[in-house]
Amino acid sequence: MNMRSVSIIIFFFPLCLNARLRLAKIFSDNMVLQRDQPIHIWGGGVPGKNVRIDFGDQVAITQIEPDSTWSVELRPQKVNPDPQSLRVESAGEKIVLRNILIGDVWLCIGQSNMEWPMLREMHFKEEVENSNQHLVRFFNPAYAGKNVSGTRFTDSIARLLTINDFYKGHWQNCDSNTFKTMSAVAYYFGKQLTGEMSVPVGLINLSIGGAPLETFISPDALKNSERFSSKMDGDWLTNESLPLWTRERGTQNVEEVLNVPGDLNGKNHAYKPGFAYTSGIEPMLQMPIKGILCYQGESNAQEIERVNEYSALFALMVTDYRKRW
Repeated sequence: MNMRSVSIIIFFFPLCLNARLRLAKIFSDNMVLQRDQPIHIWGGGVPGKNVRIDFGDQVAITQIEPDSTWSVELRPQKVNPDPQSLRVESAGEKIVLRNILIGDVWLCIGQSNMEWPMLREMHFKEEVENSNQHLVRFFNPAYAGKNVSGTRFTDSIARLLTINDFYKGHWQNCDSNTFKTMSAVAYYFGKQLTGEMSVPVGLINLSIGGAPLETFISPDALKNSERFSSKMDGDWLTNESLPLWTRERGTQNVEEVLNVPGDLNGKNHAYKPGFAYTSGIEPMLQMPIKGILCYQGESNAQEIERVNEYSALFALMVTDYRKRW
């Protein structure tokens, strides 16, 4: 009897969790949606059930697919600085997101120059007085292993090195508290745009200190590139086609740690080719954005081979982003 009860719990409990009504992680209170583009909303729920989406004066109803996913597309909206609510309902469940603006959304990627937070910026104390920027919103997630160098990851960090768990965060209003950990480059960029254009600006900050460009590029783009396919050969920690310093850092962090998630290209890590892409960028490709800010290069400048290939590698990333978005 006891064995049978345990079997039922193990088998069915994950399915119940997966079936619950949910939105993709990029959606939360305080977000900005891209103006003048179709508004794409997606998530998961109970297969076969209908899901209803209310946003502004629009209503959309669709059926949840057998794989538990659903997706709807709403008409574009013009700039709107007035907060709106998004309501999602299905099978007796309801999700309501509030304080949503319509404006321009920018993805911010790169290494420490982009990651550098306002708290450490030389004009931070003076800027605190200007930090309540009501038209600026942040999606500024933490990532697993941030600022851990010269040592191995703990088991708790290692468990987060999955596509679904690597980045953790939600949208925030810009104020004297939230802007402390936001990218200084991104903050000043957003502040200037809203000042000049009076358009809400959403800033998605996926930058990673020390990261090579390869982590922000699609694994498929690398694999299918005649010049750069070698970057996806075997274990990335021993792949001499990748920047040496980042491989050394990865080795310090994960080589001796058991049970680190991974695949044929080795253990997962922020610097692994394609990992920031698959865990942060790919999940939001269905969401229209205005553009991308990239502030990166130093980690690809330690060896002359990496320097000489950088312009072509960057072009590969840009071409692939434009194709997929």
